[in-house]
Amino acid sequence: MSRQKLDSTAVAEKLASVSSWSIDAGETALSRTFKFADFSEAFGFMSRAALVAEKLDHHPEWKNVYRTVEVRLTTHDAGGLTGLDFDLAMAMDHIASGTGS
Repeated sequence: MSRQKLDSTAVAEKLASVSSWSIDAGETALSRTFKFADFSEAFGFMSRAALVAEKLDHHPEWKNVYRTVEVRLTTHDAGGLTGLDFDLAMAMDHIASGTGS
């Protein structure tokens, strides 16, 4: 798991694996809004995602309001996107789809 900033070509390649995420114009962050049935499901998602984030030692910027979780991923110390951002995005997608743990 590298904390080295990815170039535009690598970002484009990795973006294909997280197509439900948006990338900002400067290619410095991934963003996605997750919507769940209720607050309990949203909080459960955040709890499971937090465990993955801790294992990766890579933590999201996120906000929760009722059933909605807004997530922004970036690697601050690299000044942009790294493989860790994409790893965490894929894990969050997996968790949100109900197949994660």
